[in-house]
Amino acid sequence: MEAMSTAPKIWTRETGLVEKRDVWEAMKRGFRGRCPRCGQGKLFRAFLKTADSCSACGLDFTPHRADDLPAYLVIVIVGHIVVPTILWIETNYTTPAWISFAAYLPFTFVASLALLQPVKGAVVGLQWALRMHGFDDNPPDGIPPV
Repeated sequence: MEAMSTAPKIWTRETGLVEKRDVWEAMKRGFRGRCPRCGQGKLFRAFLKTADSCSACGLDFTPHRADDLPAYLVIVIVGHIVVPTILWIETNYTTPAWISFAAYLPFTFVASLALLQPVKGAVVGLQWALRMHGFDDNPPDGIPPV
């Protein structure tokens, strides 16, 4: 077992200067599928596969850990749109079951697929802006990389 260094850190002006990261701007850029830092390079190389790095500024995207959060957020967003709409239609109009299934299921499927990539991009932008999961230039000592 290794002993951690107990030497005090000396803070200087240079160690305190860090790149300012606007959370909303980074999330908007990620939502559009662009690099959260520069907004120029592509964030995705496939539908849900992030690129290894930005082609414009060179930001490394490999540390991101979006995992299942984008899927959960899409379920919440689409559910809050579809469920009230279905309840309103079913209470105010009488529709046959086959028409209901023919309309609601495809809309839910298409809306979920349409939102999945933009929401994942926004989550990656949020992680970059908050310096989460390896997006920090100077990670604290003693914490192994994920």
